[in-house]
Amino acid sequence: MKKVLKIALFSVMGLVVLLGIAVWLEFGHLVKGANSCVKLDDGLYYMEYKGDDGFDGLMAKGGIAKADELAGYAIEFLSKGHYKPEISTSKQTYGCSALTVNTPEGDILMGRNFDFTSAIGVIMHCIPDKGYETITTFNVEFYNFGENYKPEGFKNQYMALTGLFVALDGINEKGLAIADLMAGDTVQTHQNTSKPDLTTTAAIPYMLKNAATVDEALKLLEGIDMHSDIGSAHHYAMADATGKRVVVEYVDNKMVVVESPAVANHYLCEQKLNAGLEPGDKRYDMLCERYAENNGVMNMEQLTNAIASVSQPQREGFLGTAWTMVMNLKHPSVTYYSQRHYNKPFCFSLKSTAE
Repeated sequence: MKKVLKIALFSVMGLVVLLGIAVWLEFGHLVKGANSCVKLDDGLYYMEYKGDDGFDGLMAKGGIAKADELAGYAIEFLSKGHYKPEISTSKQTYGCSALTVNTPEGDILMGRNFDFTSAIGVIMHCIPDKGYETITTFNVEFYNFGENYKPEGFKNQYMALTGLFVALDGINEKGLAIADLMAGDTVQTHQNTSKPDLTTTAAIPYMLKNAATVDEALKLLEGIDMHSDIGSAHHYAMADATGKRVVVEYVDNKMVVVESPAVANHYLCEQKLNAGLEPGDKRYDMLCERYAENNGVMNMEQLTNAIASVSQPQREGFLGTAWTMVMNLKHPSVTYYSQRHYNKPFCFSLKSTAE
């Protein structure tokens, strides 16, 4: 009898071990990513993820055209298909600014402010199985997660891995940098061909994962159908380690590329020049003036001061500048400042493989 009980006990233990191994093989990299989440400052967190980032699966099914569907796919990926939620996103607006310069030493820097009514920023350092290493930023409130989903505690940290599919800005190991900004009106882009679909914010990690230069990123955009997030028009600021810097806009569902070192929240293309420019908004002019005064050459401190000069203070119902980032494209790295705390830099580096 004792021998039978021992055999049964060892059999059960063996099954438990096998089950545990199977679960770890399926979820282990996700658990590690969730547990890596740390708070850096008020409203800013950092996490690192290594493994399958889910993008190949997303593109294999033809991409996704709606933010609600993208959020659902992200949760399905994190649960490995065991949970299929219904998620509703809402229309939101945010104001931002960006400036790209050369340094006296020959480096290329891009500075960027992300201004929002309310934000919980998460820095996602992703080292995917396939594609380039990236550092991106997203706002967990983008999907209406809100305060209850602040990435503290395992459940919410695990939920924050949705940032693998959503980015508002970022840089990759090759020195390609991209930032999403509101373009100035509510005219949405919804391209409708046989190409794979992506939303504005999903296209950023897609480009950073697969493109080494601005030209390669533009080619990727030509190969997808773009769909506006959060019910508004968007444009991208892009720059790379060669020094190329452009603003990508959409007019009548067609991509338009403008060469410009600076961008804020109004159109720069000839077709809609200055559309969305609010009276009294001098941020773009101020950045252009700083750029001209220095002949496009600034060191790290000068660019940080320039981008800080157009950051937005907190006021009733508006957080202001949620985060500021300064990216070095020649030596791929990024320095973050949360909520205008310019005395508290947080620096992160990527592989030094930029050419």
